[in-house]
Amino acid sequence: MLGQNQYGKAEVRVVRVVREGAVHHLRDLNVSIALSGALDDVHLTGSNANCLPTDTMKNTVYVFAKEHGIASPEEFAARLARHFVTTQASIHRARVRVEEYAWDRLTDPAEGPAHSFVRRGGETRLCEVTYEDGRRQVISGLKDLTVLNTTDSEFHGFAKDPYTTLPETRDRVLATEVSGRWRHTRTED
Repeated sequence: MLGQNQYGKAEVRVVRVVREGAVHHLRDLNVSIALSGALDDVHLTGSNANCLPTDTMKNTVYVFAKEHGIASPEEFAARLARHFVTTQASIHRARVRVEEYAWDRLTDPAEGPAHSFVRRGGETRLCEVTYEDGRRQVISGLKDLTVLNTTDSEFHGFAKDPYTTLPETRDRVLATEVSGRWRHTRTED
């Protein structure tokens, strides 16, 4: 008896440039796909009849980016996940994870060339869309977001022992790295 299994293509890098005259817009994604379904024969008999090649998954990512664009990581992942489940009879569930890397334009389009970018330091935008039984689950998030307050942070009234040397304060600089995820409530296709 074979248990639940999945296979897929990890880390398909997509950089999409939309040119509006001299002004260019950039989306930079890293896409990973995991498919599961009626795949027992792949493992038990060696038949690949129900196995979509991972190279095809990669090509689908590129074609969808070109033909449909990338409005958001969530929309792009949902379109891909739905595609794999609805076009492959053997695939019952698709999970598509997307990381988006942010880039900032070096110059204001009104002041000079609008085609030079610098990668924004820090946070990475995330999403994961799972499509199964005509329903989708969307989780979005950020990782590695560094935030800083220069005032209005306090730390006092804490427990102390013989090794405590930290003084209490009612105003300090606070910096931390934040990672967070949230689930979208709309689940119908």
